[in-house]
Amino acid sequence: MQLQEIFPQFDHSLLEHIEKIGQVVEFEEGEMLMRPGQYFKNSLLILDGRVKLYREGEDGEEFFLYYLEKGNACALSMICATKNETSAIKAKAMSRVKALAIPIQFMDGLMKDHRQWYYFVLETYRARFEELLDVIDQVVFHSMDQKLEFYLKRQFDSFGSDKIAITHQEIADDLNSSREVISRLLKKLESQKRIAISRNEITRLDF
Repeated sequence: MQLQEIFPQFDHSLLEHIEKIGQVVEFEEGEMLMRPGQYFKNSLLILDGRVKLYREGEDGEEFFLYYLEKGNACALSMICATKNETSAIKAKAMSRVKALAIPIQFMDGLMKDHRQWYYFVLETYRARFEELLDVIDQVVFHSMDQKLEFYLKRQFDSFGSDKIAITHQEIADDLNSSREVISRLLKKLESQKRIAISRNEITRLDF
């Protein structure tokens, strides 16, 4: 396990410690890592793969928040694990995922004894908070076509590709909209030659 390559900001002492106390866990594509109401026993450091996080409403509707990828950690698991609180979100493996699970009983010690871990936790909070602010801005202040554009840009940038494999229904679920509305707005973007649509795939042209 090449932790140094994945977390270059950690010194040898910290890497050695988390490798000793952590356990490598794996999740298959489509497997749920986290559900609302679940207590955290571990905080996860993502070693490989991609995890999608959602917020679930009272009626079961879902809204996409952000991805966790290699080198990321789940800020919510850090908070809830330390305070012994339950999760308010869902997390799903979008590919085969490998993670380092660090038991919650070690969280306080890591914060006190390893300054680099302390800074890593703060940076994780900051990055996710800023990302959530962007999401809130889109939800509150923008129309659905603007939300869709913002969503697609996040997908393209996140995957680092001008092509993403995704269905209209998946987009609709993530944006808490209907498939019909999303399909209509995608067709509009295609007519503007900003994207190209094929079966279960969207290509960025001028985005």
